Amino acid sequence: MRKHWLDNIRWVTVLIVVIYHLFYMYNAEGIAGVVGKITSMDVQWFDIFMYIVYPWMMVLLFIVSGISSRLYLENHTNKEFVRSRTTKLLVPSTIGLLAFQFIQGYVNMSLGGYGGEFDQAPLFFRYLIMALSGTGVLWYIQVLWLLSLLLVLVRKIEKDHLWKLCEKTNVIVLILLGALVWGAAQILNTPLIVVYRFGLYGCVFFLGYFIFSHDEVIKRVKKWFPLFATVACGLCLSFCIVYFGQNYADVPINRSPLFTLFAWFMSLAIIGVFARFFNFENNVTKWFNKRSWGLYVFHYLGLSTVALLIGKSESIPVWAIYILSLATSFALGYALNEIISRIPFFRWAVLGISKKKPEKVKEIEGNDNVQG
Repeated sequence: MRKHWLDNIRWVTVLIVVIYHLFYMYNAEGIAGVVGKITSMDVQWFDIFMYIVYPWMMVLLFIVSGISSRLYLENHTNKEFVRSRTTKLLVPSTIGLLAFQFIQGYVNMSLGGYGGEFDQAPLFFRYLIMALSGTGVLWYIQVLWLLSLLLVLVRKIEKDHLWKLCEKTNVIVLILLGALVWGAAQILNTPLIVVYRFGLYGCVFFLGYFIFSHDEVIKRVKKWFPLFATVACGLCLSFCIVYFGQNYADVPINRSPLFTLFAWFMSLAIIGVFARFFNFENNVTKWFNKRSWGLYVFHYLGLSTVALLIGKSESIPVWAIYILSLATSFALGYALNEIISRIPFFRWAVLGISKKKPEKVKEIEGNDNVQG
């Protein structure tokens, strides 16, 4: 049977990512590259949302991607896996930058206030810079593509011996793995662009593949989810109290034990809750799941455009800026997905939809048929 809980985690998390970026765009914590604070509040308390979701939302998506990779590989060869991942992940994050995301790059650079020297540069040079600046949220699929290639190599070495052993993972091991996640968060971090965390995301991706792809392990996670949820809520409260008002996305906070343990236990709790209570599909979940990939790819363009044209000038009330920014994120995200998915070259270059079998490409990480 199809693992509907996995689909539901994916599209719900994407919705959370969109809302997170709204608060991120107008944050009062001094994070660069966005508009920043536009309210007159001494303390922008609603920014607490960022602290509640940032540590775990991408960790959870990489775990889901690891699980989905295992499910895909149960019915496909390594060669098919690499081809699928290359089309879905590498093409949009390379060719897609040149074909479309340079528009996002222009908006990003305008928000950052690029210097006058840029306008004097040759047109082709400016185009390439804008394309690279348009990477934005696509960092996730760039990292995921590299991890997918590494997974193929690992599979050739371990030949399912480790995978079979991981079926025995019990609740004690799951708890202790928090230490491994913290250790992984300390390594392979790029110095300037903080989202490229190959240690942390590589670790949870492989934990998804080796551990959480087992039905027996998921049964244990479902059984113990009240424990995981209780610990996660306690860690969430502690994280918000200790770090609110500081840059949560950069060192040393994003490598702290509190950050990584919160991310780990919240991921366990969410997996347990969804596997137990949300393993179903209806018209609503099907609609959101089908469009989650397009929303992820395009949502930031609408948000950042409103921020550039209206948010920076504060030409309308602050509350209206927030509402308009969020509404445009969803409206333009879904609209561009519907339009571009129907244009032959662009659906391949920007969304990674196969030219031959576009109807099979449904998942955010490129699975064409995730089955349990």
